[in-house]
Amino acid sequence: MNPVADQGVPCIWMRGGTSKGGYFRAVDLPADPPARDDLLLRIMGTPDPRQIDGMGGATSLTSKVAIVSPSQRSGVDVDYLFLQLGVDQPTVSDKQNCGNILAGVGQFAVETGMVTATGDSASVRIHLINSGSLATASFPIRDGLPVYNGDTTIDGVPGAAAPVVLSFTDTAGSATEGLFPTGRLRDSIDGIDVTCVDNGMPVVVATATSFGLTGYEAHAELAADTALLDRVDRLRRKAAQLMGLGDVSQSSIPKTVLLASARDGGRVCTRSFIPVQPHTSIGVFAAISAVTAMMTPGAVGHDPTAGRPQRIDVEHPSGHLLVDIDLDTTVTPPLVRSAGVVRTARKLFAGTAFPRI
Repeated sequence: MNPVADQGVPCIWMRGGTSKGGYFRAVDLPADPPARDDLLLRIMGTPDPRQIDGMGGATSLTSKVAIVSPSQRSGVDVDYLFLQLGVDQPTVSDKQNCGNILAGVGQFAVETGMVTATGDSASVRIHLINSGSLATASFPIRDGLPVYNGDTTIDGVPGAAAPVVLSFTDTAGSATEGLFPTGRLRDSIDGIDVTCVDNGMPVVVATATSFGLTGYEAHAELAADTALLDRVDRLRRKAAQLMGLGDVSQSSIPKTVLLASARDGGRVCTRSFIPVQPHTSIGVFAAISAVTAMMTPGAVGHDPTAGRPQRIDVEHPSGHLLVDIDLDTTVTPPLVRSAGVVRTARKLFAGTAFPRI
């Protein structure tokens, strides 16, 4: 039964990776997408830059939704639809994945009884509706319920929690026609060399120096540079046309990732934009896509020492993200065998969310 607005909607609010959002059962939301989106916007408190009258946290990283349902696919436990909600604009986008919110989907499935877990650990097979790809989330279990406490730390999140190992397959061409959707390893846009890559997320990869940056700028410095943000937006819009994404003026993809030499023991330093505002860290799939470019000869930022399979340490404004990619570059186009990361998640709230009437 679809919810009546003044009765509220059952949900669990969770931190997944470096993001936070509402996790809902599909059965608890309207089946009609426009009605569903309207309800979720009112729950989140959008449009309002503070989201003061809703559950949103006034940033794109905290205005996210996971909709989960039992899967009818053989060998798959649940289907997961990710929605990125706007903050000051009433937008809802299903054009991209979110690997951080994904980090809580398996636990949500167990918490709500969609998946029965026994023993000390669970592995939940997840179909990512946004891209058609598959992921496996593995995490500890105790007495049939997820364990959230642990000693695994991820940069961008204070404290420690239980590890969530995410492994991905079929991520190439998540929202486009292929791994390198322009058909080229490099394109030139406004005099800037870029690589357009889609390994779980459409991303425009460029060097920080091509924007006149060091690549080590603080988040606040980037956020205050309106001229830079305008350039990033122009670049991504033109790249989107080349990638077959059309007009993305109201879309959260493609993202932009700028690369610089590592300076804190990692393999590469990054500054990313989602899609125009700078990210306080870096998204999981944005990092995977950027590392894919690094591993491909001829692409922007190619690192000849990045062989396969490889664990790449990606530096970002809040610390580091370890990305595992098995990429076969001996074939054309390169073949993505697998990709993965280690994240954490934590249940913050379980109950009923009430939308603005």
